[in-house]
Amino acid sequence: MSKSEAKRFETFREFYPFYLREHRNVACRRLHVVGSALVLVALAAAILGRNPWLLLFMPVIGYGFAWIGHFVFEKNRPATFTYPLWSLMGDWVMFAEVVAGKRPF
Repeated sequence: MSKSEAKRFETFREFYPFYLREHRNVACRRLHVVGSALVLVALAAAILGRNPWLLLFMPVIGYGFAWIGHFVFEKNRPATFTYPLWSLMGDWVMFAEVVAGKRPF
């Protein structure tokens, strides 16, 4: 995040355009979407297999894919470090938009 972007956002609606600017690189976006999908797979496996230990993999999978996207492809600092809740919300909104065909994969 640049110093000019260091302002505090008041609402998620205000934050989301910033979030999308931080995900311009297609490889970064794809890693986020794949990571989010695998988080859902891990959740389903934990529930269906009645194995709560699998839940521990969810943040590792989700953040692992996302942070590789930021550090390797986007070359920026993940918004999670400054805006953890809104960044998590942004991940799922972007995921839903991609799945719905409203945002390019």
